[in-house]
Amino acid sequence: MNKSNNLDLRNMKIALTFTFVTTVLLSACVQRDNNVKDHNIEKTMKKIEWQSLYINPIELIGEDWMLITAGTDSSFNMMTASWGTIGHLWGKPVAIVFIRPQRYTFEFVEREPHFTLSFFDEKYREALNICGSKSGRDIDKVKATGLTPMVTENSIAFREANMIIECRKIYGQFLQGENFNDTTIVKKNYAKGDFHKMYVGEIVNIWRK
Repeated sequence: MNKSNNLDLRNMKIALTFTFVTTVLLSACVQRDNNVKDHNIEKTMKKIEWQSLYINPIELIGEDWMLITAGTDSSFNMMTASWGTIGHLWGKPVAIVFIRPQRYTFEFVEREPHFTLSFFDEKYREALNICGSKSGRDIDKVKATGLTPMVTENSIAFREANMIIECRKIYGQFLQGENFNDTTIVKKNYAKGDFHKMYVGEIVNIWRK
């Protein structure tokens, strides 16, 4: 076999190897997307109206905690929160959450028009601990917690949740130190001046198991 044939054979092997590797990588990317897209909320949960929502919001948020999530099926982040409320404002059912600007989830909530609140049984407490103490900049929270992301109508939530509330942002504003009547709150919680931003979200969807 002459040099030309050897060169052609080597080029063919390189091309086949490149094609194989590219195919594997693309398949992996598609699989990652499908892992989210295949878990559709309508397959696992039932949509209810807010009028049917009977909860103790102080216990639900303050003691049981929640995951605030925003983003798309290809890029999202979540964080644990125990501050917030659910109520009625401006003629709308609303959820109000508070996020510090240094949290990675802040970028996603700022960018996206919707966010979700996911609530869990006690057995997922450790997953909530991880999402509250670790940053999505440093670890893969989905891998670390074992939670299964799934698409909602407008955002992302988690299959393991027993209730999911989806909100459309309608107002946002940073808390301001001079507006606190109880200044001990500022001294205790904002010594670094890193005030939360408050987001008011109109409740547009609720799902329960």
